[in-house]
Amino acid sequence: MQRRDFLQLAGGALAFAADGEPVVKPDFTLRLGKVDLEVEPGKIVKTTGFNGSAPGPMIRVKEGQRVTIEVVNETDKADIVHWHGLHVPSDVDGAMEEGSLMVDPKSSRTYSFIAKPSGTRWYHSHTKAGRDLKRATYSGEFGFFYIEPKEEAGAYDQEHFLALREWDAYLTTGGEGDDSMSVAYTHCSVNSHGLGFGEPIRVKQGQRVMLRLLNASATVTRRVAIAGHKFRVTAMDGNPVPTPKETEILEMGPAERIDALVEMNNPGVWILGATDDHDRKQGLGIVVEYANQVGPPQWIAPAATVWDYRIFGSETAVERSEATTIPLVFQKKWAGNRWVDYWTVNGKSYPKTDVIRLRANGTYRLLFDNHSDEAHPLHLHRHTFELVEVEGTSTCGIRKDVVVIGAKRKMQVEFKADNPGATLFHCHQQMHMDYGFMTLLEYV
Repeated sequence: MQRRDFLQLAGGALAFAADGEPVVKPDFTLRLGKVDLEVEPGKIVKTTGFNGSAPGPMIRVKEGQRVTIEVVNETDKADIVHWHGLHVPSDVDGAMEEGSLMVDPKSSRTYSFIAKPSGTRWYHSHTKAGRDLKRATYSGEFGFFYIEPKEEAGAYDQEHFLALREWDAYLTTGGEGDDSMSVAYTHCSVNSHGLGFGEPIRVKQGQRVMLRLLNASATVTRRVAIAGHKFRVTAMDGNPVPTPKETEILEMGPAERIDALVEMNNPGVWILGATDDHDRKQGLGIVVEYANQVGPPQWIAPAATVWDYRIFGSETAVERSEATTIPLVFQKKWAGNRWVDYWTVNGKSYPKTDVIRLRANGTYRLLFDNHSDEAHPLHLHRHTFELVEVEGTSTCGIRKDVVVIGAKRKMQVEFKADNPGATLFHCHQQMHMDYGFMTLLEYV
Protein backbone atom coordinates (compact mmCIF):
# COMPACT_ATOMS: atom_id res chain seq x y z
CA MET A 1 0.00 0.00 0.00
CA GLN A 2 1.68 3.21 -1.14
CA ARG A 3 0.86 6.91 -0.89
CA ARG A 4 -1.01 6.92 -4.22
CA ASP A 5 -3.45 4.37 -2.79
CA PHE A 6 -4.58 6.64 0.06
CA LEU A 7 -8.04 8.03 0.50
CA GLN A 8 -7.14 11.66 1.22
CA LEU A 9 -9.13 13.84 3.59
CA ALA A 10 -11.78 15.70 1.65
CA GLY A 11 -11.61 18.75 3.92
CA GLY A 12 -14.88 18.36 5.81
CA ALA A 13 -17.08 19.53 2.93
CA LEU A 14 -20.60 20.65 3.78
CA ALA A 15 -23.90 19.78 2.16
CA PHE A 16 -27.16 21.57 2.94
CA ALA A 17 -30.54 20.08 3.83
CA ALA A 18 -33.82 21.35 2.38
CA ASP A 19 -34.28 23.64 5.39
CA GLY A 20 -30.94 25.26 4.77
CA GLU A 21 -29.20 23.72 7.78
CA PRO A 22 -25.65 22.52 7.06
CA VAL A 23 -25.06 18.77 7.07
CA VAL A 24 -21.49 17.56 7.41
CA LYS A 25 -20.57 15.14 4.64
CA PRO A 26 -18.26 12.34 5.71
CA ASP A 27 -14.61 12.70 4.82
CA PHE A 28 -14.43 8.94 4.46
CA THR A 29 -16.96 6.18 3.97
CA LEU A 30 -16.12 2.63 5.03
CA ARG A 31 -18.47 0.01 3.58
CA LEU A 32 -18.38 -3.27 5.46
CA GLY A 33 -19.17 -6.20 3.19
CA LYS A 34 -17.99 -9.44 1.63
CA VAL A 35 -14.47 -9.61 0.21
CA ASP A 36 -12.91 -12.32 -1.98
CA LEU A 37 -9.16 -12.01 -1.49
CA GLU A 38 -6.77 -13.82 -3.84
CA VAL A 39 -3.80 -14.17 -1.50
CA GLU A 40 -1.92 -16.39 -3.96
CA PRO A 41 -2.69 -17.69 -7.44
CA GLY A 42 -5.95 -19.60 -7.29
CA LYS A 43 -6.32 -19.28 -3.51
CA ILE A 44 -9.38 -17.19 -2.68
CA VAL A 45 -9.98 -16.21 0.94
CA LYS A 46 -13.61 -15.36 1.61
CA THR A 47 -13.84 -12.78 4.36
CA THR A 48 -15.39 -9.45 5.25
CA GLY A 49 -13.64 -6.15 4.85
CA PHE A 50 -14.05 -2.51 3.98
CA ASN A 51 -14.68 -1.13 0.49
CA GLY A 52 -14.04 -4.49 -1.14
CA SER A 53 -10.49 -4.93 0.10
CA ALA A 54 -8.38 -6.14 3.02
CA PRO A 55 -6.69 -4.13 4.34
CA GLY A 56 -9.36 -1.49 3.91
CA PRO A 57 -8.62 1.97 2.56
CA MET A 58 -5.96 4.11 4.19
CA ILE A 59 -7.30 6.95 6.28
CA ARG A 60 -4.73 9.72 6.25
CA VAL A 61 -5.33 13.03 8.00
CA LYS A 62 -3.43 15.84 9.67
CA GLU A 63 -2.89 15.99 13.40
CA GLY A 64 -5.53 18.09 15.13
CA GLN A 65 -7.94 17.95 12.20
CA ARG A 66 -11.55 16.97 12.70
CA VAL A 67 -12.44 13.89 10.69
CA THR A 68 -15.88 12.47 9.98
CA ILE A 69 -16.20 8.82 9.00
CA GLU A 70 -19.35 7.00 7.95
CA VAL A 71 -19.39 3.24 8.51
CA VAL A 72 -21.98 1.44 6.37
CA ASN A 73 -22.72 -2.14 7.43
CA GLU A 74 -23.83 -4.11 4.38
CA THR A 75 -23.64 -7.47 6.17
CA ASP A 76 -26.34 -9.33 8.10
CA LYS A 77 -24.55 -9.08 11.48
CA ALA A 78 -24.02 -6.12 13.78
CA ASP A 79 -20.40 -4.94 14.02
CA ILE A 80 -18.33 -2.10 15.41
CA VAL A 81 -15.10 -0.30 14.39
CA HIS A 82 -12.40 0.70 16.89
CA TRP A 83 -10.03 3.61 16.12
CA HIS A 84 -6.97 2.02 17.66
CA GLY A 85 -4.41 4.31 19.28
CA LEU A 86 -6.47 7.50 18.95
CA HIS A 87 -7.42 9.66 21.92
CA VAL A 88 -11.14 9.98 21.24
CA PRO A 89 -14.28 10.10 23.42
CA SER A 90 -15.67 6.80 24.71
CA ASP A 91 -18.88 7.00 22.69
CA VAL A 92 -16.99 7.01 19.38
CA ASP A 93 -14.02 4.82 20.35
CA GLY A 94 -15.68 1.72 18.97
CA ALA A 95 -15.89 -0.54 22.01
CA MET A 96 -19.26 -1.74 23.30
CA GLU A 97 -17.82 -2.04 26.81
CA GLU A 98 -17.21 1.72 26.83
CA GLY A 99 -20.69 2.57 25.60
CA SER A 100 -20.02 2.86 21.86
CA LEU A 101 -22.98 1.69 19.78
CA MET A 102 -22.87 -1.21 17.35
CA VAL A 103 -23.53 -0.64 13.66
CA ASP A 104 -26.64 -2.70 12.99
CA PRO A 105 -27.01 -4.84 9.84
CA LYS A 106 -27.98 -2.91 6.72
CA SER A 107 -27.49 0.41 8.52
CA SER A 108 -24.82 3.04 9.04
CA ARG A 109 -23.24 5.10 11.78
CA THR A 110 -21.18 8.27 11.55
CA TYR A 111 -18.20 9.04 13.77
CA SER A 112 -16.65 12.50 14.18
CA PHE A 113 -13.59 13.32 16.28
CA ILE A 114 -10.30 15.21 16.38
CA ALA A 115 -7.44 13.17 14.94
CA LYS A 116 -4.76 12.80 17.61
CA PRO A 117 -2.09 11.87 18.48
CA SER A 118 0.05 11.80 15.36
CA GLY A 119 1.63 8.63 14.02
CA THR A 120 0.79 5.16 12.74
CA ARG A 121 -2.62 4.13 14.09
CA TRP A 122 -5.17 1.70 12.66
CA TYR A 123 -8.82 0.72 12.70
CA HIS A 124 -10.38 -2.72 13.13
CA SER A 125 -13.47 -4.62 14.18
CA HIS A 126 -13.93 -4.78 17.95
CA THR A 127 -16.78 -7.25 18.16
CA LYS A 128 -16.63 -10.62 19.90
CA ALA A 129 -15.73 -13.65 17.80
CA GLY A 130 -15.79 -16.59 20.20
CA ARG A 131 -15.58 -19.72 18.06
CA ASP A 132 -16.67 -17.91 14.89
CA LEU A 133 -13.25 -17.51 13.30
CA LYS A 134 -14.64 -15.42 10.44
CA ARG A 135 -15.46 -12.45 12.68
CA ALA A 136 -13.66 -9.62 14.48
CA THR A 137 -9.86 -9.51 14.01
CA TYR A 138 -9.92 -12.92 12.27
CA SER A 139 -11.64 -11.15 9.36
CA GLY A 140 -10.37 -8.60 6.85
CA GLU A 141 -11.99 -5.75 8.78
CA PHE A 142 -8.95 -3.56 9.37
CA GLY A 143 -6.93 -0.78 7.81
CA PHE A 144 -4.26 1.84 8.48
CA PHE A 145 -5.12 5.21 10.05
CA TYR A 146 -2.16 7.54 9.67
CA ILE A 147 -2.15 10.92 11.41
CA GLU A 148 0.49 13.16 9.85
CA PRO A 149 2.68 14.87 12.46
CA LYS A 150 3.29 18.59 12.25
CA GLU A 151 6.95 17.77 11.75
CA GLU A 152 8.32 14.54 10.26
CA ALA A 153 11.09 12.95 12.33
CA GLY A 154 13.28 12.07 9.34
CA ALA A 155 13.50 12.43 5.58
CA TYR A 156 12.85 9.44 3.33
CA ASP A 157 12.40 8.69 -0.36
CA GLN A 158 9.60 6.13 -0.17
CA GLU A 159 6.93 5.20 2.34
CA HIS A 160 5.17 1.83 2.55
CA PHE A 161 2.45 0.63 4.91
CA LEU A 162 2.72 -3.13 5.48
CA ALA A 163 0.18 -5.18 7.45
CA LEU A 164 1.13 -8.71 8.53
CA ARG A 165 -1.86 -11.06 8.40
CA GLU A 166 -3.00 -14.68 8.50
CA TRP A 167 -6.09 -16.18 6.88
CA ASP A 168 -8.45 -19.16 7.11
CA ALA A 169 -8.26 -19.60 10.87
CA TYR A 170 -9.23 -22.91 12.44
CA LEU A 171 -9.27 -24.40 15.93
CA THR A 172 -6.69 -26.97 16.93
CA THR A 173 -5.28 -28.47 20.13
CA GLY A 174 -2.02 -27.32 21.64
CA GLY A 175 -0.29 -30.66 21.14
CA GLU A 176 1.04 -33.36 23.44
CA GLY A 177 0.27 -32.56 27.06
CA ASP A 178 -1.98 -29.62 26.13
CA ASP A 179 -5.50 -30.50 25.05
CA SER A 180 -6.92 -26.96 25.23
CA MET A 181 -7.94 -25.27 21.99
CA SER A 182 -5.92 -22.68 20.11
CA VAL A 183 -6.03 -21.02 16.68
CA ALA A 184 -3.97 -21.91 13.60
CA TYR A 185 -4.01 -20.60 10.02
CA THR A 186 -3.49 -21.91 6.49
CA HIS A 187 -2.23 -18.81 4.67
CA CYS A 188 -0.38 -15.57 5.46
CA SER A 189 0.11 -12.30 3.64
CA VAL A 190 1.65 -8.87 3.75
CA ASN A 191 -1.29 -6.60 3.02
CA SER A 192 -3.47 -8.59 0.62
CA HIS A 193 -0.92 -10.90 -1.03
CA GLY A 194 1.35 -13.75 -0.07
CA LEU A 195 5.08 -13.73 -0.70
CA GLY A 196 5.91 -13.61 -4.42
CA PHE A 197 2.35 -12.79 -5.48
CA GLY A 198 1.62 -9.14 -6.06
CA GLU A 199 3.84 -6.15 -6.67
CA PRO A 200 7.28 -6.01 -5.01
CA ILE A 201 8.65 -2.96 -3.25
CA ARG A 202 10.78 -1.39 -5.99
CA VAL A 203 13.76 0.64 -4.82
CA LYS A 204 16.92 2.31 -6.06
CA GLN A 205 20.35 2.12 -4.48
CA GLY A 206 20.88 4.90 -1.98
CA GLN A 207 17.23 5.46 -1.21
CA ARG A 208 15.89 5.67 2.35
CA VAL A 209 12.64 3.75 2.66
CA MET A 210 10.21 4.26 5.53
CA LEU A 211 8.35 1.08 6.44
CA ARG A 212 5.32 1.43 8.66
CA LEU A 213 4.54 -2.10 9.81
CA LEU A 214 1.45 -3.37 11.60
CA ASN A 215 0.89 -6.80 13.10
CA ALA A 216 -2.80 -7.15 12.22
CA SER A 217 -2.90 -10.74 13.49
CA ALA A 218 -5.73 -11.83 15.75
CA THR A 219 -3.46 -14.05 17.84
CA VAL A 220 0.18 -14.39 16.73
CA THR A 221 3.35 -12.49 17.63
CA ARG A 222 5.57 -12.03 14.57
CA ARG A 223 9.32 -11.62 13.97
CA VAL A 224 10.38 -10.23 10.60
CA ALA A 225 13.67 -9.38 8.91
CA ILE A 226 14.78 -7.90 5.60
CA ALA A 227 17.52 -10.00 4.02
CA GLY A 228 20.77 -8.12 3.48
CA HIS A 229 19.60 -5.00 5.36
CA LYS A 230 18.82 -3.61 8.80
CA PHE A 231 15.88 -1.68 10.22
CA ARG A 232 16.41 1.61 12.02
CA VAL A 233 13.49 1.79 14.44
CA THR A 234 12.17 5.35 14.73
CA ALA A 235 8.73 4.87 16.31
CA MET A 236 6.62 2.30 18.13
CA ASP A 237 2.83 2.36 18.03
CA GLY A 238 3.16 5.66 16.17
CA ASN A 239 5.21 7.37 18.89
CA PRO A 240 8.85 8.38 18.24
CA VAL A 241 11.33 6.42 20.33
CA PRO A 242 13.90 8.34 22.41
CA THR A 243 16.81 6.33 20.98
CA PRO A 244 16.43 5.14 17.36
CA LYS A 245 18.55 2.04 16.82
CA GLU A 246 19.38 -0.41 14.06
CA THR A 247 18.29 -3.99 14.44
CA GLU A 248 18.24 -7.08 12.23
CA ILE A 249 14.78 -8.14 13.34
CA LEU A 250 11.50 -6.58 14.39
CA GLU A 251 9.16 -8.31 16.80
CA MET A 252 5.51 -7.30 17.13
CA GLY A 253 2.64 -8.72 19.12
CA PRO A 254 -0.90 -8.44 17.76
CA ALA A 255 -1.84 -4.75 17.21
CA GLU A 256 1.70 -3.41 17.66
CA ARG A 257 3.15 -1.08 15.05
CA ILE A 258 6.76 -0.18 14.25
CA ASP A 259 8.08 2.55 11.95
CA ALA A 260 11.54 1.75 10.63
CA LEU A 261 13.88 3.31 8.07
CA VAL A 262 15.86 1.01 5.77
CA GLU A 263 18.92 2.24 3.88
CA MET A 264 18.89 0.64 0.44
CA ASN A 265 22.61 -0.06 0.13
CA ASN A 266 22.79 -3.70 -0.99
CA PRO A 267 21.53 -4.16 -4.59
CA GLY A 268 19.71 -7.38 -5.36
CA VAL A 269 16.32 -9.01 -5.05
CA TRP A 270 15.52 -9.69 -1.41
CA ILE A 271 12.78 -10.95 0.89
CA LEU A 272 11.29 -8.95 3.72
CA GLY A 273 9.46 -11.61 5.67
CA ALA A 274 8.88 -13.77 8.70
CA THR A 275 11.98 -15.24 10.30
CA ASP A 276 9.98 -18.44 10.86
CA ASP A 277 10.44 -20.61 7.76
CA HIS A 278 6.96 -22.13 8.01
CA ASP A 279 5.24 -18.74 8.19
CA ARG A 280 7.30 -17.38 5.31
CA LYS A 281 6.40 -20.39 3.17
CA GLN A 282 2.76 -19.76 4.04
CA GLY A 283 3.15 -16.33 2.48
CA LEU A 284 4.27 -13.94 5.21
CA GLY A 285 6.66 -11.81 3.21
CA ILE A 286 7.13 -9.35 0.37
CA VAL A 287 9.84 -8.99 -2.28
CA VAL A 288 12.17 -5.96 -2.26
CA GLU A 289 13.59 -5.43 -5.74
CA TYR A 290 16.36 -3.00 -6.67
CA ALA A 291 16.29 -1.29 -10.06
CA ASN A 292 18.05 -3.29 -12.80
CA GLN A 293 18.30 -6.37 -10.59
CA VAL A 294 16.78 -9.72 -11.58
CA GLY A 295 16.62 -13.25 -10.27
CA PRO A 296 14.82 -15.17 -7.57
CA PRO A 297 14.38 -13.30 -4.28
CA GLN A 298 16.99 -14.19 -1.69
CA TRP A 299 16.47 -14.95 1.99
CA ILE A 300 19.23 -14.72 4.60
CA ALA A 301 18.28 -15.78 8.10
CA PRO A 302 19.20 -13.13 10.72
CA ALA A 303 21.21 -13.92 13.82
CA ALA A 304 19.24 -15.10 16.83
CA THR A 305 18.27 -11.92 18.67
CA VAL A 306 16.28 -11.26 21.81
CA TRP A 307 13.80 -8.45 21.23
CA ASP A 308 14.06 -5.85 24.00
CA TYR A 309 12.02 -2.65 24.17
CA ARG A 310 14.57 -1.10 26.53
CA ILE A 311 17.26 -0.53 23.90
CA PHE A 312 15.05 2.17 22.35
CA GLY A 313 14.50 3.98 25.67
CA SER A 314 16.24 7.04 27.06
CA GLU A 315 19.39 6.59 29.08
CA THR A 316 18.64 9.76 31.04
CA ALA A 317 16.70 9.23 34.24
CA VAL A 318 13.66 11.45 34.77
CA GLU A 319 11.94 12.69 37.90
CA ARG A 320 8.43 11.30 38.15
CA SER A 321 5.45 12.64 39.97
CA GLU A 322 3.89 10.35 42.56
CA ALA A 323 1.68 7.77 40.88
CA THR A 324 -1.19 5.68 42.18
CA THR A 325 -0.30 2.01 41.69
CA ILE A 326 -2.77 -0.50 40.29
CA PRO A 327 -1.71 -4.18 40.52
CA LEU A 328 -3.00 -6.36 37.67
CA VAL A 329 -2.43 -10.11 37.86
CA PHE A 330 -3.13 -12.24 34.77
CA GLN A 331 -3.93 -15.95 35.01
CA LYS A 332 -5.27 -18.77 32.87
CA LYS A 333 -8.33 -20.70 33.98
CA TRP A 334 -8.45 -24.18 32.45
CA ALA A 335 -11.89 -24.87 30.99
CA GLY A 336 -11.54 -28.54 30.15
CA ASN A 337 -10.23 -30.86 27.44
CA ARG A 338 -10.80 -29.65 23.88
CA TRP A 339 -12.21 -26.38 25.11
CA VAL A 340 -11.03 -22.77 25.14
CA ASP A 341 -9.24 -21.55 28.26
CA TYR A 342 -10.65 -18.64 30.23
CA TRP A 343 -8.56 -15.73 31.46
CA THR A 344 -8.69 -13.64 34.61
CA VAL A 345 -7.56 -10.19 35.70
CA ASN A 346 -7.03 -10.11 39.47
CA GLY A 347 -8.85 -13.43 39.74
CA LYS A 348 -11.98 -12.47 37.77
CA SER A 349 -13.09 -12.83 34.15
CA TYR A 350 -14.87 -10.02 32.31
CA PRO A 351 -17.65 -8.90 32.76
CA LYS A 352 -17.22 -9.81 36.44
CA THR A 353 -13.87 -8.01 36.76
CA ASP A 354 -13.66 -5.10 39.21
CA VAL A 355 -13.90 -1.62 37.68
CA ILE A 356 -10.76 0.46 38.22
CA ARG A 357 -11.54 4.03 39.34
CA LEU A 358 -9.51 6.96 38.00
CA ARG A 359 -9.43 10.64 38.86
CA ALA A 360 -9.00 13.11 36.00
CA ASN A 361 -5.38 14.26 35.51
CA GLY A 362 -4.08 11.74 38.02
CA THR A 363 -0.96 9.68 37.24
CA TYR A 364 -1.35 5.91 37.44
CA ARG A 365 1.16 3.08 37.38
CA LEU A 366 -0.13 -0.28 36.17
CA LEU A 367 1.79 -3.20 37.69
CA PHE A 368 1.50 -6.08 35.23
CA ASP A 369 2.14 -9.52 36.73
CA ASN A 370 1.73 -12.36 34.23
CA HIS A 371 1.29 -15.66 36.07
CA SER A 372 0.46 -17.53 32.87
CA ASP A 373 2.72 -19.48 30.54
CA GLU A 374 1.77 -17.32 27.52
CA ALA A 375 2.80 -13.86 26.36
CA HIS A 376 0.07 -11.23 26.13
CA PRO A 377 -0.21 -8.06 24.00
CA LEU A 378 -1.81 -5.65 26.50
CA HIS A 379 -3.82 -2.72 25.10
CA LEU A 380 -5.14 0.38 26.87
CA HIS A 381 -7.81 2.25 24.92
CA ARG A 382 -7.93 6.02 24.45
CA HIS A 383 -4.60 6.69 26.22
CA THR A 384 -0.86 6.34 25.67
CA PHE A 385 1.30 4.84 28.41
CA GLU A 386 5.05 4.91 29.07
CA LEU A 387 7.14 1.87 29.90
CA VAL A 388 8.85 2.51 33.24
CA GLU A 389 10.05 -0.94 34.28
CA VAL A 390 10.69 -4.10 32.27
CA GLU A 391 11.73 -7.25 34.11
CA GLY A 392 13.02 -5.25 37.06
CA THR A 393 15.00 -2.72 35.00
CA SER A 394 13.92 0.93 34.82
CA THR A 395 13.44 2.62 31.46
CA CYS A 396 11.79 5.79 30.21
CA GLY A 397 10.56 7.55 27.10
CA ILE A 398 9.03 4.54 25.29
CA ARG A 399 5.38 5.46 24.73
CA LYS A 400 2.91 2.86 23.47
CA ASP A 401 -0.68 1.69 23.47
CA VAL A 402 0.13 -2.05 23.23
CA VAL A 403 2.95 -3.85 25.01
CA VAL A 404 3.78 -7.54 25.07
CA ILE A 405 4.44 -9.03 28.48
CA GLY A 406 6.26 -12.36 28.38
CA ALA A 407 5.23 -15.55 30.13
CA LYS A 408 5.82 -15.42 33.89
CA ARG A 409 7.10 -11.84 33.57
CA LYS A 410 6.43 -8.50 35.25
CA MET A 411 6.28 -5.02 33.77
CA GLN A 412 5.21 -1.54 34.85
CA VAL A 413 3.75 1.29 32.77
CA GLU A 414 2.50 4.76 33.64
CA PHE A 415 -0.16 6.96 32.08
CA LYS A 416 -1.94 10.20 32.81
CA ALA A 417 -5.71 10.01 33.15
CA ASP A 418 -6.31 12.86 30.72
CA ASN A 419 -9.18 11.53 28.59
CA PRO A 420 -12.31 11.16 30.79
CA GLY A 421 -14.75 8.39 30.03
CA ALA A 422 -15.02 4.62 30.22
CA THR A 423 -11.71 3.07 29.13
CA LEU A 424 -11.16 -0.56 28.18
CA PHE A 425 -8.02 -2.54 29.04
CA HIS A 426 -7.56 -5.97 27.50
CA CYS A 427 -5.30 -8.53 25.92
CA HIS A 428 -5.29 -7.97 22.15
CA GLN A 429 -5.12 -11.69 21.47
CA GLN A 430 -8.69 -12.16 20.22
CA MET A 431 -9.33 -15.49 21.92
CA HIS A 432 -8.00 -14.23 25.26
CA MET A 433 -10.13 -11.10 25.04
CA ASP A 434 -13.24 -13.09 24.09
CA TYR A 435 -12.79 -15.39 27.08
CA GLY A 436 -12.40 -12.97 29.93
CA PHE A 437 -9.12 -11.03 29.57
CA MET A 438 -10.61 -7.54 29.89
CA THR A 439 -11.41 -4.98 32.53
CA LEU A 440 -12.79 -1.47 32.55
CA LEU A 441 -11.35 1.78 33.89
CA GLU A 442 -13.78 4.56 34.75
CA TYR A 443 -13.26 8.17 35.78
CA VAL A 444 -14.93 9.35 39.01
